[in-house]
Amino acid sequence: MTREIIMEKLKNIFALVNGGADVAEFSEKTDLRTGLGLNSIGMLYMIIAIEESFSIRFENVAMGDFNTVGDVVDFIEGKGE
Repeated sequence: MTREIIMEKLKNIFALVNGGADVAEFSEKTDLRTGLGLNSIGMLYMIIAIEESFSIRFENVAMGDFNTVGDVVDFIEGKGE
């Protein structure tokens, strides 16, 4: 799966979790804490949606281990190898 496909899926997940939020500025450089405007519950929902969408598990990692959307993309890419 390419980075572009992963990003498109993540955009859709974010828009769904964040109530149809505008994803025009969503990029790999977007900060997970300040750029997405998600609280801890929103982050949990996003993790669950990512796990289901990509058939992966965030085992032995915490969302605190990720700073940007690009970090999440890297993790998802690594799980596909």
